[in-house]
Amino acid sequence: MRILLVEDDQMIGASLVELLSQERYIVQWERDADSADIAAEVSSFDFIVLDLGLPDRDGLTVLRRLRNRRDRTPVLIVTARDALEQRIQGLDMGADDYIIKPFDFAELLARVRALQRRVSGISDDAFEYGEMYVNLTGRVAKYKGIHVQLSAKEWALLDVLLRRPSVVFSRKQLEDRLYGWTAEVTSNAVEVHIHSIRKKLGQGAIRNIRGIGYTAPKES
Repeated sequence: MRILLVEDDQMIGASLVELLSQERYIVQWERDADSADIAAEVSSFDFIVLDLGLPDRDGLTVLRRLRNRRDRTPVLIVTARDALEQRIQGLDMGADDYIIKPFDFAELLARVRALQRRVSGISDDAFEYGEMYVNLTGRVAKYKGIHVQLSAKEWALLDVLLRRPSVVFSRKQLEDRLYGWTAEVTSNAVEVHIHSIRKKLGQGAIRNIRGIGYTAPKES
């Protein structure tokens, strides 16, 4: 899953990037409202963690512009304990949830997972297709009952496909979800990850729809 983190505090931002990356999320960190606006407009994210106290403009401006573009990306607002009015404004403007500073990292992760399930309409993070088993939250993958190790990018790719099994994603759409918009991506990066996933979880782990893109495996 690809997250846009909007946080101006260097210590908090660096800690969140490190901790989210350890959980195999792909994180793009922006430190001000203008940079966040550009990132959200030119690239695709599965989730946005938005601090309201930004140096150039209020984080609510980022949220307002996002929703005015009819962008329904889930937004988790991060705000100070005494900012009740801002929290109410944020929810009224289209934020999906909020968390109060200082917060426990485990709570932030739980809120991210809950919102992701709500948006995708999936109540369970475990998927089983034939001899392949994947639990996205627990980061457990098995093929023929044997545990296999997946890289962060492989988990991110499966997360995109399995949570939206009815959608066929083009290579460019998958690139957008796996990498930051400023990252240099080799032309066959997605294909390399797909080849590795199929090698570990079986050829049916990811389906190729010729001329269109890639999607989740067929239900067994």
